[in-house]
Amino acid sequence: MPNPNPGGLKPGIIPLSIDIPPRYQDLDTLGHINNVALAGIFENARVHFNHSLGHHPADLGVRWLVAAVDLKFVAEAHFPHPLTVYSAVGSIGNSSWTIIQAAFQNGECVATCDTVIVMHGPRGKTTIGPELRAIMQNKMPLKD
Repeated sequence: MPNPNPGGLKPGIIPLSIDIPPRYQDLDTLGHINNVALAGIFENARVHFNHSLGHHPADLGVRWLVAAVDLKFVAEAHFPHPLTVYSAVGSIGNSSWTIIQAAFQNGECVATCDTVIVMHGPRGKTTIGPELRAIMQNKMPLKD
């Protein structure tokens, strides 16, 4: 079983979280929230997080592409309890960054998700500008 919360994402150090209620159709035959549904819940939270950066990629003349997703299932999640997904920027490179996320249900971490996003312009990878970089740095986890 993976480390229950390798990124240490938790209330108090992550400025952005969203509560997402599972849908009945998200259940598998064993009564758990299905792994694919959890991936969708992380995606939903990631889109909300991207909007919190204040810049739509199209406004910058670029696209933000998902390059990799590393999802770890830690514990079972159940209907109907909402999942609180904490999201932050984990690292920032030249043209890419990692969004780190942890989903909690009833105070217990049930899954984590690290997603690498690449900034892509008309001619391929594009460098992250200083204004967007500063915004991203403000979305990194706070120190304990």
